[in-house]
Amino acid sequence: MARSTLRDPWRRHILDSAQLLALAPAGTRRWLDLGSGAGFPGMVLAILGAGEVHLVESDDRKATFLAEAARITETKITLHRARIEALDSLHADVITARAFAPLPRLLDLAAAQIDKNTVFLLLKGQDVDEELTETTKYWKMQLERTASLSHSNGVVLRLSEVIRERQFPPAGETGGV
Repeated sequence: MARSTLRDPWRRHILDSAQLLALAPAGTRRWLDLGSGAGFPGMVLAILGAGEVHLVESDDRKATFLAEAARITETKITLHRARIEALDSLHADVITARAFAPLPRLLDLAAAQIDKNTVFLLLKGQDVDEELTETTKYWKMQLERTASLSHSNGVVLRLSEVIRERQFPPAGETGGV
C-alpha cells in the first residue's frame, strides 16, 4: 500500500475491492484473484462472502500474510503460492486483479484460466485507455466500463467473451505497456 492511500484506507482499499460484488454476473460461485498481495480485492471479497475465492500470490511473504489474515478473520479461501501461468485452469466464473499488470500482459498470463464464460473485473487507473488500445491488438472482448466508487480517476473494467487473436509479445517489445 502506498503511504498516500493510508489517509482513507476504507474508501481506497475496502470500498475499491467491495464494489466488484455488485458487478459480478448473477450466479457467480468461483472467484480467482491474481497477484493478491495485501488481499485487495480477493480477501475483501472472501470476507464479504463472495463464494469460493482463490487467491494467487507467488511472493512467499505476501502469501504468508494472506494465510494469516484468513486465519484471523476466519475466512475460507484457497491460497495458491504460485505464479498464475503455472496453475492449471481453476474454471473461475470471475477473475479479478488490482495493480497486477498492464491489461495485455495480465490477459496473457491468465490465458489458461479463460474460457467462453469467464468474466474479468479489473480495477484500473488513469492509464486504462492506453492499456485498452494495446490490448485490442491481441485480444477480442466485450468491454464495459464502470466509474470507480473509490477514486475519481479509477475505473472497473468488466471484460467478457475474451478471445486471443494473436500472441502477446514478451515484455519489452510492446512500446512500454
